Order: sequence, then structure tokens, then C-alpha cells
Amino acid sequence: MRRLDPAEAQALAARALEASGASAASAASTARALVGAEIDGQAGHGLARIPAYAAQVEAGKVDGQAVPAVVQSRSASLWIDAGGGFAYPALDLAIERIRTLIADAGSVAVGIRASHHVGQAGATVERLADSGLIALLASNTPAAIAFHGGAKPMMGTNPIAFAAPIPGRPALVIDLALSLVARSKVVAAQKAGRKIPIDWAIDAAGAPTDDPADALAGSLLPIGGAKGAALALMVEILCAALVGARFGWEASSFLDDRGDAPGVGQMLIALDPAAFAGPGYGARMQDLLATVGAQPGARLPGDRRLERRARARSAGIEIPAELHEQILRLAERRA
Repeated sequence: MRRLDPAEAQALAARALEASGASAASAASTARALVGAEIDGQAGHGLARIPAYAAQVEAGKVDGQAVPAVVQSRSASLWIDAGGGFAYPALDLAIERIRTLIADAGSVAVGIRASHHVGQAGATVERLADSGLIALLASNTPAAIAFHGGAKPMMGTNPIAFAAPIPGRPALVIDLALSLVARSKVVAAQKAGRKIPIDWAIDAAGAPTDDPADALAGSLLPIGGAKGAALALMVEILCAALVGARFGWEASSFLDDRGDAPGVGQMLIALDPAAFAGPGYGARMQDLLATVGAQPGARLPGDRRLERRARARSAGIEIPAELHEQILRLAERRA
């Protein structure tokens, strides 16, 4: 493993993306998001993404020079065209515009199209919660989950993230994908020669399987069975049908440089508590916090990120040495 200071890691990641053809602004936004995921212990959305991201920019699958464009279609409704670039600059722009409009509007909705991997979705809504807002983000992703009763992967794992401010402490953040497990866990089991739990996936014929190879040829199962599949379908409607992005079954992979841009979508909604609860919101959230704290063993979702964040501030982040060498090689091509 290699231990890195977060600022050092962010600068290195940005250099690697710029060397691959991304603009300085896009590289900086993307590097900041990836290092933030590492700090919070979400390595699957962290620096491990750099080699694939860089390859996609070089191949033209991601437009590293894209500048997101915004259209305000109604007084508090916006859509952003990410232009086939990374999602992070478009999300930055969405947050900026929400903060401009929310005081007068009370609630703002932003749809993003022609986008890419949303990464650690909870980080986006947390930024709005730190501004005193309640926020909800959904994103569709390339196909991984079958429609209920089907066998072929059609919908994405379709993450949903929610954040709410709590006076006197960090925001409550809930961040989950709608598959029972991440595809990466199935890949890891296959590489290790291990079977997987029978409730993780189905094979290409729709039968439950404990063979990771058959699972990868089939479909991941959603959380909560039919209810999870229904939630994934809701995300496809919000993030593809509504904003003009591609459905999961139309999107190319986030993981390789083959094909055209994924073109997925996101929906970001922000609410100003003062517009709905007046001055009573903070007290009610304090009541919620006290009630959870009174239950032995109970804790709020997402609090482990705070523990990981504190460790990273004092000790830095660790990534595999091989990954560090890959990123260094990418960054050094600038010379």
C-alpha cells in the first residue's frame, strides 16, 4: 500500500486526467470527487477509477473538454447538458445554481443529461446539506438489474442519496445503490475462486446462482426483491425518461473505453427547510437525533464516513502500490 496526503493525491489525480486530455477544470472537479470518496472509505468510487477514466478520455468515450451547459426552463427548474463529459463538473454547476435560486424558490430541481458515473452520490447531497438544505440525488447507470420477473440486465444499480442538516452536528447522509451488492463483489469472488451467496444474483436463464461467472453473465438482484426493482424503475424514469438521458439498457459501461459515451442522467432536488417547516425544523431534527441516541446500539446511517474522514485527516489515505504507480505513469506523460 501507499499512503498519500489527500491534497497530494488530488493534485496527482488531476495531473493524470489532464495528461489524458481532460481540461484543467474537469480534471480538478473529478479529482476532488474521487479523493473525497477515498477519504470517506468508498474506494470503489475513488482513485481506482482513474485508469478507466483516463482511458475513456483518450478514446473519446468521455469528452474531457466538455463544459456543462445549463438552461433554466422554469423559475426553479433547470436542466444541464453534461456534454458527454464527466458528471462532476455538471454536479458542481447544479449545486452552484441551486444555491442561487433556493432562497426565493424554496425548492429547486435540476435534471442532468449526457452524463457519466456519479461516483459517491452522498457527497453531492452532503454539500447541499452543509448549506442548510435537504437534498435528494438519483442517477441511473448502465444495465445490471433485470426488470421484476425478467432475467436480462436492463436497469442500472441506480444509486439514490439523501442528506438532511441537523443543527449542531454533521448532516445525516443516506447513500445506497439499488442492487443487493455491488458488481465488484461478484468480480472479486470470481477472481478468488469463491462462490457467492445464492441471493446475490441470477444466471442468464433467471435461476438463482452461487457461481460468480454465471452471475456476471446474468443479472444482479435488487434490494427488497420486487420493491427494489420498482425503485430502480422509478430512477430510470426520473433520470432518463424525464431528463432526456439514456436508459440503463442503452448506456455503455463506465468501466472500459469501448463504445460511445454512456449518456446517463441524474436528478438533483433541493428543499429549503424554512420554506416548509419554518423555524421548527431544527428542533424536530434534534428530537430525531435524541430518539435514535436513546436506542441501545442504534446509529444514524452514514456516520461511519465521519470516523473514516477523521482518520484520513490525521493519517492520510492508502491506495494499492500498483494503482499508485499506474496513476504516476499517467501523470508523468505531461512531460
